[in-house]
Amino acid sequence: MAVRKSSAVWKGTLREGAGTMRLGSGAYEGPYTYASRFEEGPGTNPEELVGAAHAGCFSMFLSALLTKAGFTANSIETTSTVHLGDGPAITDIELDTRVSVPGLNDAQLQQLAAEAKAGCPISKALAGVGNITLTATLV
Repeated sequence: MAVRKSSAVWKGTLREGAGTMRLGSGAYEGPYTYASRFEEGPGTNPEELVGAAHAGCFSMFLSALLTKAGFTANSIETTSTVHLGDGPAITDIELDTRVSVPGLNDAQLQQLAAEAKAGCPISKALAGVGNITLTATLV
């Protein structure tokens, strides 16, 4: 299996310092600061990247389960909302997926989406998060 690497550099104090995060593939490199993480400042933050990873992993895992069940998705659009609370700690993650799959009914979607949520590697890595919710909608 693949091994992936990413990196971060931080310079300065917590509040006045700044850093960059970079994906090992080079597909993304961006700045982060105290303001971008704990306030609404420009730049990214680790939680945003975790959310992107979770949405991508869940979508691919759901696609695999749909394929195994004999379905082909026209699209799977997933948003992951990551809540950073006191500690700081990730306290909640909301997965919201909108799925277009010919011939799939809602009961099948709910079952497969629940399996994808439980089985995707990022969900497993985030097992310590207090609450991960899922809303799955056929479109």
